[in-house]
Amino acid sequence: MSEIGEDPPMGVLLVDPQPRTLDMICAPPVRARLAALGDLVIHEDGAMPAALVERHLPGTVAVLGQTDMDAARIAAAPRLRAIVNVEGNLLGNVDYEACFARGIHVLVASPAFAPAVAEAALGMAIDLCRGISAADRTMRAGAEVYGLDSNRDAFLLQGADVGVIGVGALGHRLLELLAPFGCRVRAHDPWQPDARLRAAGAEPCDLDELLRASRVVFVLAAATSDNAAMLGPRELDLLPDAACVVLASRAAVADVDALVERAAAGRLRAAIDVWPEEPLAAAHPARAVDGLLLSAHRTGGMPEAFRAIGELAVGDLELVLRGLPPALCARAERETVGRLRSRPVARS
Repeated sequence: MSEIGEDPPMGVLLVDPQPRTLDMICAPPVRARLAALGDLVIHEDGAMPAALVERHLPGTVAVLGQTDMDAARIAAAPRLRAIVNVEGNLLGNVDYEACFARGIHVLVASPAFAPAVAEAALGMAIDLCRGISAADRTMRAGAEVYGLDSNRDAFLLQGADVGVIGVGALGHRLLELLAPFGCRVRAHDPWQPDARLRAAGAEPCDLDELLRASRVVFVLAAATSDNAAMLGPRELDLLPDAACVVLASRAAVADVDALVERAAAGRLRAAIDVWPEEPLAAAHPARAVDGLLLSAHRTGGMPEAFRAIGELAVGDLELVLRGLPPALCARAERETVGRLRSRPVARS
């Protein structure tokens, strides 16, 4: 369907938000702001049909969603100013070089998920440190222990040595949440300058140093061509005994099988929200490991996070269509987009 504003100022906005819907990502006031930017051509039943896309390309100033935009389509859209992905990854459906050559902003609303994922990751870490869900299971089985003996393997997150691997929007939000705990936080992120890590309240260090020194480790890095399985058996064995690992970013950055094995042996504790294959196989060994806190890729999937997608996307479109740079979403960058591995990346 199409929504035509009374006075569309800028041109056509293709709204192709699969697997989302516009109502899912936009509260009514945000949707009204979007409609004020131009003629909305909306398709929410699967991918927008090619004929519909190509009919509107000459007048299109922005794409909101996952529309395939190869070099030919970009060339057919001379007024195009921005492509805003409303998933959480930069996908392989865009010819990024063609966009860079034209000065077209390619954005992803991934920062919308940072507060929800950071909050869940913090909760998982507290659970691992204090044995909260493990104690619940023990008590339900009638095998509980009372008093000090029940906390023989527990420790406080407050004041602990903490490592954060990956300090993008998610890592920064987690560091804000950790601040009241008074932890000594070490951070590793080769895509961030040391000065930025220090400004966020963390000590920059290399990965091995972080692992050796940390009692709790948050793994929040994006998957890239440089960091596949960077937490492998060797790295996991650098961690102190009974260290807690929270994997809440991309499964590809860790050897999940090795992590599960060490949790099963009692060597480490771990919380895992992301898996190499989802849904997790019914017979996967992780399901039977007491030292694991299991989560079905749900830390970011909150209504507040989905509504934040619309706020970020529409806010940036308002800027870009006024001739200003975007300020809210993450941008595709020429130097790094080809190295991201959450999904395959299109090449010119």
